[in-house]
Amino acid sequence: MLPRPRAIIAEDEPLLREELAELLGSLWPELDVVAQTGDGIATLREVEAHAPDVLFLDIQMPGLTGLEVARQVSGRCHIVFVTAYDQHTLAAFEQGAADYVLKPPDAARLATTVARLKERVGRPAPAIEGLLRELGAPQRGFLRWINASQGQAVRIITVEDICYFQADSKYTRVVTVEGESLIRKPIKELTQELDPASFWQIHRSTIVNVNAIAGVVRDLRGHTQVRLKRREELLAVSDAYTPLFRQM
Repeated sequence: MLPRPRAIIAEDEPLLREELAELLGSLWPELDVVAQTGDGIATLREVEAHAPDVLFLDIQMPGLTGLEVARQVSGRCHIVFVTAYDQHTLAAFEQGAADYVLKPPDAARLATTVARLKERVGRPAPAIEGLLRELGAPQRGFLRWINASQGQAVRIITVEDICYFQADSKYTRVVTVEGESLIRKPIKELTQELDPASFWQIHRSTIVNVNAIAGVVRDLRGHTQVRLKRREELLAVSDAYTPLFRQM
């Protein structure tokens, strides 16, 4: 007996998400909707957790847009974009790498999509980089999120939530308000990938989120230390980086 195909619905409007799930339930009863999400980060988490066959993906979502999510999962599952009507957007789907559903979902159009998906599920999912270029997906920019290990689990953390990075033996500690995780990416590599307007290197082993800084203090020897808004520890600043804080 063949396993039931699995799908994730990613749509930030709850009513549309429920409507799409109901229509899919009637048009494709064998489809197992394993997760429903409302933002890009949560969608990536669920894709990692469930490895779906199909992803119904809203193009405009908070956190990460549908196009940014699609770039990350390209080739891992069949993607159906959920989109408002736009002639240029629809023309981009003619190459057939992915399908689309218009908002609000229409049963007749969705039936066509389901028929196409039934033929494709079980085959390798196509890479859709060409389609993403047509749709105007942003090219690689500054780092926006990371996969970090926390015990046996892997967390997806947006960089805005990170207070600081700090080198720790073979790993780099990723410190947020809630706790710590580990990544293998070295500090030197992070300095090239993070937005320098938001993240400052303050020591050869430390990068701090500017928005997490409450102020600076000096110890008895006159060395500068960074005080954080929502963490207790102080971060040492090397002499080479103290000019960053002259205005504070």
